[in-house]
Amino acid sequence: MILMVIIFLLLLFWENELEDEGVASTLEQLHVDYPQSDIPVRYCNYMILQRIIKELDNTCKKEHVFIHERPRNINSICTSPKKVACQNHSTILCFQSETKFKMTVCKLIEGTRYPACRYHISPTEGFILVTCDDMGPVNFQRYVE
Repeated sequence: MILMVIIFLLLLFWENELEDEGVASTLEQLHVDYPQSDIPVRYCNYMILQRIIKELDNTCKKEHVFIHERPRNINSICTSPKKVACQNHSTILCFQSETKFKMTVCKLIEGTRYPACRYHISPTEGFILVTCDDMGPVNFQRYVE
């Protein structure tokens, strides 16, 4: 039992070290909020600051989507028979969810440089499209209502 705790702490420390070095975040870290955080006011502004969501040049993202679905259900999209060419990546296949997921779409309404970004919140439901590798979903591409 003690060995398991030590291994867990080492993995936790190692993961935090990787994040500090600027390693790309996963789809789950960037887009999944399940169960949905209980933030009564300014959900988008809070979540985008909390998760440090911005463009590589430190400008505000024009739009960002948070998916309110269990990670295992999002992972199962990679086995979906619904495959389509991804937008702007005609040779890469996107996998589309077979069911609609609850999401929050955050659209930029004010600001250009992170962290001075302000967003409008739009709760919605839709099919999501992701790219996958052997381990599961890699990138959120878009959603379709």
